[in-house]
Amino acid sequence: MKQIALVAAFTAFAGVAQAENPMVGGAPMFATKNIVENAVNSADHTTLVAAVQAAGLVETLQGEGPFTVFAPTNAAFDRLQEGTVEALLQPEAKDQLTQVLTCHVVAADAMSGAIKGMVDDDGGMHVVPTLGGCMLKATYDGDRIMLEDERGRTINVTIADVEQSNGVIHVVDRLILPAM
Repeated sequence: MKQIALVAAFTAFAGVAQAENPMVGGAPMFATKNIVENAVNSADHTTLVAAVQAAGLVETLQGEGPFTVFAPTNAAFDRLQEGTVEALLQPEAKDQLTQVLTCHVVAADAMSGAIKGMVDDDGGMHVVPTLGGCMLKATYDGDRIMLEDERGRTINVTIADVEQSNGVIHVVDRLILPAM
């Protein structure tokens, strides 16, 4: 009887723990898995996963971190000019692809509350340096966090605070592009 109660309590606890992380691309995201392990399960991030593999960044994003990844959806990649994604996935474009992808990664574990706090501390806009050398401008309106890339384009966080074992993912609706 004690074992049944213990199993029921553990199952209830596990369900509560999982409920804290949002589903992404129709798949559960587990805080015990790393960024790559979770991303490969998201139907909305197949292009991102292919790009990370083509750029040779899988091992990096499976590393200890912490990382904050602004993860563009397939629809975000689809917003690029026709043929751009295919061209970026070619071996000769690896350096360019790596720069674009690392402009989506910050060397910190920045949950949305922390981002909002930094924005407030900086008077309404916080500059976020990325591993790719991009400088993003973070702002927010209510619960919605927005980033401005170096081309002046607005990127919206559509799903925030997806905890990972090595950081956090924020799903975004547009690719972050470096200055031309």
